Amino acid sequence: MGNREDKDQKKQDSDMMADEAAPKAHKRRIHYSGRYPRHFAEKYKELNPERYGEEIAHVRAKGNTPAGTHIPIMVREILDVLAIQPGEQGFDATLGYGGHTMATLQELKGEGHLYGGDVDPIESRKTEARIRAKGYTDAQWSLRRMNFCEIDKLVEEVGPFDFILADLGVSSMQIDNPERGFTYRADGPLDLRLNPEAGISAADRLAQMDRDELIGMLRENADEPYAEEIARQILKDEKRGAAIRTTRQLHEAIERALEKVRLPRTEEGKLPDRKELIRKSSARVFQALRIDVNHEYEVLYDFMAKLPDALKPGGRAAILTFHSGEDRIVKKAFKAFHQQGIYRDISDGVIRPSREECYENSRARSTKLRWAIRA
Repeated sequence: MGNREDKDQKKQDSDMMADEAAPKAHKRRIHYSGRYPRHFAEKYKELNPERYGEEIAHVRAKGNTPAGTHIPIMVREILDVLAIQPGEQGFDATLGYGGHTMATLQELKGEGHLYGGDVDPIESRKTEARIRAKGYTDAQWSLRRMNFCEIDKLVEEVGPFDFILADLGVSSMQIDNPERGFTYRADGPLDLRLNPEAGISAADRLAQMDRDELIGMLRENADEPYAEEIARQILKDEKRGAAIRTTRQLHEAIERALEKVRLPRTEEGKLPDRKELIRKSSARVFQALRIDVNHEYEVLYDFMAKLPDALKPGGRAAILTFHSGEDRIVKKAFKAFHQQGIYRDISDGVIRPSREECYENSRARSTKLRWAIRA
């Protein structure tokens, strides 16, 4: 009996060693046609910037942003405005990819504390891992998964800040991923939520709106000149049972709405390029829907109202905006609080990115920076 058990055990050990020695099945990467990958999932090198540094540098040298990454905008100008000193407490209200956070932590030189806030549960987890990989501990940096309009709750917990930064733009990694639905350039679900775990998708929101509400949303959120035509086409599609559920479907509805629109001639008597017209309208429609779905204007009004009380005396705030609606809200709030003596000083006009930065990062072109200092 004992010999049989020994033989069985030896056989099990032998089988186990054979399994360990056997080569594991190789998982092949996604193949793509042509010289360069076109789809998000195929860009395996761009999606691993730490591993493929040379390829990432090549992409950036051409003025492009590697897929799934984000190049922080106006870093030098922001650091000049915030004048960060070691030992201070700060808040990066819109963490994103963490580029501004990394630059800020370097200025703190391991002293003081920086808080990072972000409503996006998907990207904030990735950014937290990148920051921790750089060696920053809980003593130096903390993540708060929160909407930045809840800054008053954070102040109740940790006290006011020496400096606050808010970058209001959608991060490149959100735009690039077709599963998030932020762009018509790739087909995906029409979602557009910064936090896909809360609220309703853009597709569901679109289905809720009547003609007047849709036209108003397109005009107020994006100054869309063809709001009536686009709204009419969207409602026409829904009426015939072709509800818009994807980014491509929305873009195609915009194309149908504008393909027969009579175009005004330029001062030189030329007709504008219809394809370019459709491209610009699509960008504005997606912007308008994104603002609506995420309540971006309401959130920004709330944040700007709470910002002075979140700053220590002499505290500095820097805000990056990316379209006229955001900039108007920031400008009016800074001006009103300055006139009341709550801000000691505010920016005289806007600071724009340099020509070199716009060349290296085309997504910087529409950026405006405004700042304020607490009295």
